[in-house]
Amino acid sequence: MAKNTNLDELDYKILQIIQNDSQKTLKEISEQVNLSLSPTHDRIKRMESDGYIHGYVALLNRKKLNLGLLVHCQVTLEKQNRKNFREFESAILNFPEVTSCHLVSGNFDYYLNVVSADVESYNQFYQEKLAVLPSVAHISTLFVMDEIKQTTALPV
Repeated sequence: MAKNTNLDELDYKILQIIQNDSQKTLKEISEQVNLSLSPTHDRIKRMESDGYIHGYVALLNRKKLNLGLLVHCQVTLEKQNRKNFREFESAILNFPEVTSCHLVSGNFDYYLNVVSADVESYNQFYQEKLAVLPSVAHISTLFVMDEIKQTTALPV
């Protein structure tokens, strides 16, 4: 657990509570950290304005939404230059199937997480959107067989 920040132990405790359940009320949070409402509220607002908290979301069950197939894609571009990086990243931002995209070091350029209903719908995404991007030279596709751990919680 890295703690090179301007946060104290109470701030970290508040962050743990919020990331485990962002729908906790201010009253519930203040009771858990043994602090009154006003200072708890002030701490949360400060962490929001300082960028430690940058949003509150609902985590959806992709399987219930018929997006049961999780795919990892390793994408290599023809040439590694700013123009190709910019064009690829701009295109990826418009693909809702791509839930994360990372520029990485190693034998390929980008690591993508893609969700899809099934292999057929992934293949359609692959053929009609991903593989036709002009700077893409190679794509390796890895189908997830079993998801052992999936979390958004950070070790604070």
